[in-house]
Amino acid sequence: MGFGALQSGHAHPKIVEAQREQIERGTIYGYEWERTPEAAEKICRRYGMAQVRFSSTGLEATHHASRIARAATGRTHILKFEGTYHGSHDTLLVGVKPRPDAWGPTDRPASVPASRGILPGLASHTLVAPFNDLEATRAIAREHRNELAAIITEPIPMNMGFVMPEPGFLPGLRELCDEIGALLIFDEIKTGTKYYRGATGRFGVTPDLMTLGKSIACGTPISAIAARQGVMDDVGPRKISHAGTYNSNPLSVATCLATFDHILTEEALDRSARLCTKLAAGYTEILRDAKVTGRVAADGVSGSVYFADHPVRDWRSFQRVDGERSMVYFYSALNRGLIPGGTGPDEQWTLSVVHTEQHVERHLQVLSSFAGDLQGTPQAGEMDEAV
Repeated sequence: MGFGALQSGHAHPKIVEAQREQIERGTIYGYEWERTPEAAEKICRRYGMAQVRFSSTGLEATHHASRIARAATGRTHILKFEGTYHGSHDTLLVGVKPRPDAWGPTDRPASVPASRGILPGLASHTLVAPFNDLEATRAIAREHRNELAAIITEPIPMNMGFVMPEPGFLPGLRELCDEIGALLIFDEIKTGTKYYRGATGRFGVTPDLMTLGKSIACGTPISAIAARQGVMDDVGPRKISHAGTYNSNPLSVATCLATFDHILTEEALDRSARLCTKLAAGYTEILRDAKVTGRVAADGVSGSVYFADHPVRDWRSFQRVDGERSMVYFYSALNRGLIPGGTGPDEQWTLSVVHTEQHVERHLQVLSSFAGDLQGTPQAGEMDEAV
């Protein structure tokens, strides 16, 4: 399912129709397309935001959201969470899957660049906190209150499986940002279409800025930055720059409109969520009956299985997941004709709107056929090798 982007399935007739019609009219104009405001209005209504700007990739969206936050607050630092990924641009490619020999104290994770070529001085402007630890996050943010422009997070981190926020964590971030005058950014590139109103609606917490990605056009290159009223008033030439020839190109916007109108409807997503609940319950039952040590985390239309005897709440607890058994699980399914989810223990499954109960039953039948091969006791350190 394109790592969560293809909730339409492949070549959905409504997508094919919208793209074919638009290709016949043109794929790029150099000016705003007449229906772009319609797409922006749909995003605002669905997610409870007031302003929208379009780009082409999730990377661009989080990059520009960071710039907008710095410009709006006049501050220099962005706080993100350890292990999370927000695109491969220099500002946020810090603290992404750090190794134990470099990650620093638990309550004060180090700002470790995740690639060569990132300037050390730039990385120092990106603060890193432990996800689901509100007290540690408060301490770091308050210490840098005069420098902190924004806190950015995936409401559900999905580069360490599927980590649900603990009760009070997201509301606590909202209160913290209000306290110190920083903006709250929700990176909903993945979560934005896993619920009808995104994770913002699922958890009842409204950010100042929200980024959405290719899933709002079922895999076609598009991204959006949505904001509460006033945050993006100064975006424009010679003010806060946000430029791009392919921004709101008509092919992507036409696909986005078809997605919202015909595919990712509230009814369709509710149906997919029920199937996901059935899949997750089946996993739990099959692993229990096979006496396999494991945990299932699922919500909305996605989920993940952890081969571990403990809950995963952040990057460091994820490191104690048995990565070797995770790969045995993945390839055992693959060899039986099933792609169970993304490759590796840090990925998840996604239910599309065209999946049926028969697909879920088939998935569980395949799992049952090799579940007994997954017995074992998780060992600390195995995860490091798998990643």
